[in-house]
Amino acid sequence: MGTRVSYPVEVKMKAIEMRLAKVPVKEVMEELNIRNYTQLKTWMRWYRNGEIHRLHQPVGKQYTFGKGPEYESETAKLQAENRYLKQQIEVLKKYEGIGKEVAPKLVIQLVEELKGVMAVGEICRHLGVGCSSYYRWRKNAEQITQKEVRDQQIGDLCKQHKFRYGYRKIAALFTGVCMKTVQRVMQKYGWQCRVKVKKRKRTGQPAFVAANLLARDFSASKPLEKLVTDITYLPYGQSMMYLSSILDVYNGEIVTQTIGFKQDTDFVLDTLNQLPELPEGCILHSDQGSVYTSYAYQKAVKEKGIIMSMSRKGTPADNSPIETFHSTLKTETFYLDGIYRTTNARVIQIVEEFITYYNNIRIQTKLNNQSPVQYRQLVAK
Repeated sequence: MGTRVSYPVEVKMKAIEMRLAKVPVKEVMEELNIRNYTQLKTWMRWYRNGEIHRLHQPVGKQYTFGKGPEYESETAKLQAENRYLKQQIEVLKKYEGIGKEVAPKLVIQLVEELKGVMAVGEICRHLGVGCSSYYRWRKNAEQITQKEVRDQQIGDLCKQHKFRYGYRKIAALFTGVCMKTVQRVMQKYGWQCRVKVKKRKRTGQPAFVAANLLARDFSASKPLEKLVTDITYLPYGQSMMYLSSILDVYNGEIVTQTIGFKQDTDFVLDTLNQLPELPEGCILHSDQGSVYTSYAYQKAVKEKGIIMSMSRKGTPADNSPIETFHSTLKTETFYLDGIYRTTNARVIQIVEEFITYYNNIRIQTKLNNQSPVQYRQLVAK
């Protein structure tokens, strides 16, 4: 029997956020050094069920036998159940780009899953579907449509030729249907040609990887001597958002931050360009993300006279100050207030208000019970 591994809450939450952002499972496991895929599935299940408290529990059999704490009160339990139902109803929206023919099946499936706890009419109202449409779809569910017959015939052709043909050859054999339709059907069911799989260069290949100069020495003798930076996911709004921030190791102050909808090089460059004048020999530490190893970012870093440092792959602890801040931000705002879905504007407001509070008001024991800004101003005197 293998040794059980206990992962920090920060790692669990980052894994969940990456999966919510559609980051591939393999990439998540490699970046966060997670051994087992089933571990990740368990965390995702707890998150979707509103059981965030279980992420804080240590490894133990209470997970299996239900001996751990469940809910602090009946109100908390009802809130978790309500949140779960809302998340289930949101499932249908994820399929908007697949095609209208999929909607009836999804509605039927969703109603069947939820009708034990909600009235059919109420579920249909949330989904924006008439009850009569739902009952008609359910009645005709067993009937095979022309599109399903067409898809099956395309599949039979692919199997007949042992998946040696691409969509162009299949379209040539299957008359009466355009090439794009055949391509879409083959992609939908995974019937593409398997003879010569296209080799694609993996995205995020590092252009430049710096040595780990910080080496977990999170002490500094003066402001802006050592900086750490990272990106965290903000999956709480109408669309996925990201927070890029730079923290001063000297007093834990957030020096600059950017909130955006796209995690690209321009996004982190915006955060970098907000930095004030830096002392000579300033070290900026990050992970090995593709945005930080890109040529554009490295060029901007050198132009500012900054010395770059990078964590080892799959070792979030090498950048723990900024990881801890991002965890604190979410724990003391979104998780504390039970906010799992709101508007983008509200997410931005919450983050910006917390950073102002964190820098100017929130005291830290290691800073002699002063806020980062108070500590920096006191030392400057």
